[in-house]
Amino acid sequence: MKPHRVRMTHNLLLHYGLYKHMEVYKPELADVEDMTRYHADDYVQFLEQVTPETQHEHLRVLKRFNVGEDCPVFDGMYDFCRRYTGGSIGGAVRLNHGLADVAINWMGGLHHAKKSEASGFCYINDIVLAILELLKVHHRVLYIDVDIHHGDGVEEAFYCTDRVMTVSFHKYGGNFFPGTGDQGDVGHNKGKYYSLNVPLKDGVDDTSYNALFRPILQAVMDKYQPGAVVLQCGADSLTGDRLGTFNLSLKGHADTVAFMKSFGVPLLLLGGGGYTIRNVARCWTYETATVLGKDISNDLPGNDYYDYFGPDFKLHLTPTNDTNQNSPDYCQRVLAKSLAAVKNIAAPGGAQHALAPPSSSAGAPALGGGSGSGDDERERPRLWDGTEDDPMEDVGRIGGA
Repeated sequence: MKPHRVRMTHNLLLHYGLYKHMEVYKPELADVEDMTRYHADDYVQFLEQVTPETQHEHLRVLKRFNVGEDCPVFDGMYDFCRRYTGGSIGGAVRLNHGLADVAINWMGGLHHAKKSEASGFCYINDIVLAILELLKVHHRVLYIDVDIHHGDGVEEAFYCTDRVMTVSFHKYGGNFFPGTGDQGDVGHNKGKYYSLNVPLKDGVDDTSYNALFRPILQAVMDKYQPGAVVLQCGADSLTGDRLGTFNLSLKGHADTVAFMKSFGVPLLLLGGGGYTIRNVARCWTYETATVLGKDISNDLPGNDYYDYFGPDFKLHLTPTNDTNQNSPDYCQRVLAKSLAAVKNIAAPGGAQHALAPPSSSAGAPALGGGSGSGDDERERPRLWDGTEDDPMEDVGRIGGA
């Protein structure tokens, strides 16, 4: 989960020339007020104060907040959290203000973090905070997770509300982390039927995956009719991932992005897992090109990390010949159960647009001409044009390269 993979992605975007077709902003850092809109005050305060040098003084608190093993304390940890969280909230603010159709933060997507607990190298749940920002304008927000691991932290945050629907496609069973995401987990109270889990087995390929993803999301979009969509694009569902056991190609993975973009609903794309970092960079570069509608060469351009992509130096990946354990019968049963669950969703009522309070401090550029207070009066962030220092330069230094 090191930020080095984000620098590699950004470098490919630069050398493919894709940045010329985007507005690229350096994110504002999220502050305590932003993060405690969901997370507990004492948890955020702990993240701000603990360091590798002082962690031995906080052994009981480390255990309480689940920090130390798969969520280690590292130099720059708090600034790392502030940066990736600020990017996701900022993307949501731009969507809320109509300044973009699609916003991307490949550094975000840390879906395991809980209200008072780190989990799976996720400390602050930027996704939950971005969704809360979107709810200021949109009455309903749809969250989709294609990481191989269940999006448990986001599901938990919104398990009892119908204003956010969560849909997660993930490996389930055999004690695979985090161990949640059974198809019978559908939400609770007002949120019943607004959590949808699609459990998959090892070796799932493009054909099986998209034969589930497209009809399920078509049904969800038709029935739920969200005002905005957040798509977590964890790349550990790709073939060849060090921890993952799925067998998706770049094109199969990116088909989820293309399909959701086709609905024309404001879309926030976030990163997530991915542990073969050269493939993570390939994936998110290709998915950026997909959003932009740009064809890019399978021959990787020269870049600062070119040697990482050997021995073939190609963009696309060749799936393995591993057995797809998701039989047609199994997929059909999962699909039928999912579509049956969607039928229980209530259609949106009449005028349900939420009133928009002031934007988060990590968010939007000034819209100009207004006399409002807070973030709307902030100076508009300057666009990066590729000619000066890389706005992602600081990323690789946070938490090591």
